[in-house]
Amino acid sequence: MQVLTTPTPAEGEERSSDPETGETPPELSTVGRFRVLAGAAVWPLLAGYVLVAGLLALVTGVAAQARFSLVTVVYAAAPGWLAAHQVPVYVNGEPLGVLPLVPTIGLCLLVARAAAGAARRLGYREPAQAVPLIGILTVAHATLGTTIAILSAGSPVTVEPLDAFLVPALLAAVSATAGVSGRCGLLGTVRRYLDPVAMRGLRTGAMGLAALLGVGGLVYLLALALSVPTSLELYRTGAPDVGSAVGMFLLSAGYLPNAMVAGLSFAAGPGLSLGAVDIGMFGFSGGEVPSLPLLAVLPEQPAQWWPVLLLLPAGVGVLVGWQLRRVSPDPLLRLRAVGVAGALTAFGCVVLGTVAGGRLGSGLFDPVEIPVAALSVSVFCWVVLPAALVVWVVGGTPEPEAPVAVDDTPTEQIDAVPAEPEEVPEAEPGEAAAEEEPGETPDPEEAEETEETVVAEDAPEEPPAEEPEEDPEQPPAS
Repeated sequence: MQVLTTPTPAEGEERSSDPETGETPPELSTVGRFRVLAGAAVWPLLAGYVLVAGLLALVTGVAAQARFSLVTVVYAAAPGWLAAHQVPVYVNGEPLGVLPLVPTIGLCLLVARAAAGAARRLGYREPAQAVPLIGILTVAHATLGTTIAILSAGSPVTVEPLDAFLVPALLAAVSATAGVSGRCGLLGTVRRYLDPVAMRGLRTGAMGLAALLGVGGLVYLLALALSVPTSLELYRTGAPDVGSAVGMFLLSAGYLPNAMVAGLSFAAGPGLSLGAVDIGMFGFSGGEVPSLPLLAVLPEQPAQWWPVLLLLPAGVGVLVGWQLRRVSPDPLLRLRAVGVAGALTAFGCVVLGTVAGGRLGSGLFDPVEIPVAALSVSVFCWVVLPAALVVWVVGGTPEPEAPVAVDDTPTEQIDAVPAEPEEVPEAEPGEAAAEEEPGETPDPEEAEETEETVVAEDAPEEPPAEEPEEDPEQPPAS
């Protein structure tokens, strides 16, 4: 396959320079390339482990009644590293699957940066060169996750070995691919296999998904602003000292992306549930919730103005349609681009809704669930229907063209000017008499006759008219 073919520079051929820095990467030996690949595989593992351990040390150190122990922190950071990769953990046999997304985003950025740095140092420019780099990072994360799962067996905090193998490997593969996609030409390869209409739909769908997350964040901030007194009261009762307040703040900040996804699900219609508590725009069942400042936004009773929030996801659909209104003059192609964008947003909501919820022990608040099926269908409708209406009504408007300079020279004059000057042949000795004498001034009438002669010579010759033959017997007319 052409995608898996890596052209290697011939002997003596210079290596291509880096388009970002303009410098030519040095040619590395086999040992040097191995060191770069090993560093790319190990560095995000160590950095992620240190970040998790440092976070646990901070929370343990500032807590009022906690006893800080370096050995305990280092040992607890191992399952914490898996939890940061969205691997469900079991605390004394109770499942904990509602995990914060902020550490996950941070670890994914570490992997993407490590992959991009390794590709730059190795001078990778082709898609096939990125395959071993992505594979090494994936295998390293899968190996460490499986090792932690095996070593934690029998401890208070355990994980399933299969989850510890698959989830970190999947996140590492996706993050590494995103890190090297631009440098190694993966995006260009995708463009070659997709038509421009589909590519435009994918890009607009990614923009629409980001806008939907912004809608979720806006809904959560609006609810938080309406429940500030309740949130402060929960801070005073649940975190009376400075250490507990810091821990409560870090916990709330870590779950902020989860709250944004829940806000999106509420604004789109399906809502969310915490055990028996069901909070939705068209279905409400109240009850007790955990005493966390993050959950102070949950209402105690429904409100009549909630359906107004449905205009927010509909506005995202209008924005998507406006971006795709000129993707093609054909209305059916514009609708196909809208369908691609809607499918991407729906799939993204399935992924976000899956990682934002999960098990929470086995008590009253288990599970924390976002209905991903209903969320994907509702988001697809909120995006596709307004966007389809926009591209059908105002689509196909031509782009304003720049004014083109028009030459006022008559066509006859342009045709009369020769394209290239013709070389004048040297006059033969016999033709010297035909040349003009030095002191003779050309007559304008003669010049016009000369031009007419040239035009007549260029015209196709017509056969001469036949003259009537004279009759030899008839006498000539006097």
